Amino acid sequence: MRVTVTGSSGLIGSALVRALRADGHDVVRLVRREPSAPDEARWSPADGCVEAAALEGADAVVHLAGAGVGDRPWTRAYKRRIRDSRLDGTRTLAEAIAAAGRRPPVLVCGSAIGFYGDTGDREADEKSPIGTGFLAALVRDWEAAAAPAREAGVRVVHPRTGVVLARGGGIVGRTLPLFRLGLGGRLGDGTQWTSWISLADEVAALRFLIEHELSGPVNLTAPNPVTNAGYTAALARALHRPARLAVPKAVLRAALRDFADEGPLVSQRVLPRRLEHAGFRFRHPDVDAALAAVL
Repeated sequence: MRVTVTGSSGLIGSALVRALRADGHDVVRLVRREPSAPDEARWSPADGCVEAAALEGADAVVHLAGAGVGDRPWTRAYKRRIRDSRLDGTRTLAEAIAAAGRRPPVLVCGSAIGFYGDTGDREADEKSPIGTGFLAALVRDWEAAAAPAREAGVRVVHPRTGVVLARGGGIVGRTLPLFRLGLGGRLGDGTQWTSWISLADEVAALRFLIEHELSGPVNLTAPNPVTNAGYTAALARALHRPARLAVPKAVLRAALRDFADEGPLVSQRVLPRRLEHAGFRFRHPDVDAALAAVL
């Protein structure tokens, strides 16, 4: 296949590009700067421009670009950057795909389980209603921004990704040094549910969505969510280190601002029902297996 990818330098995008190329597929990476390699093409979401050759004849487009949700405290300016990076990028790409002479048959357009808001102990799947908060509204508008491609007859699928477990980044990468020192611990009271997925399963699921006739929202989370306390204990077991500490909610809110209540303290018990019903099989269905593979 010939696959065009945005966000190819990120945690998920770089792993996806490596996996596709390892199997002999041709990958074109859309970059915002001037291209410096033969496999790169330029796009500028702020200007609404995409190099046409990057889309013409592509078998799929995977759109993963966007400012990191948990990279910085949520100031008003950074929340605007998170929102604009997703809406502008998605709208620009969808309009360029719709205008292409030979449209890619599928757009896999990144999304997030933030759509469901705080689910408490309730299980949520793709049929569950939208939640409340900044992320829920963002995901709603983010997915809607892909409408030009969908209206042009392109199959559009929205992988609503959970917390990705990977050694090189994300929650594991950021907290691993503390856990190795025996300074890891639960966040708040630890009762909040975490819906996670290993990086290997995330990449495999994205490829599955390219190749199978699914459209609309599809949850990319492992079938066995864990509480934050359960995740903390699993990581401590994997490292053979204690993790008896706890980070108070007040400290998290002071450090992360609004993100604390929609990130580490939110409870999201999300299940991948559409993915499993379509026949996808997880390599790492439980958190202990995932952390063993990651570490």
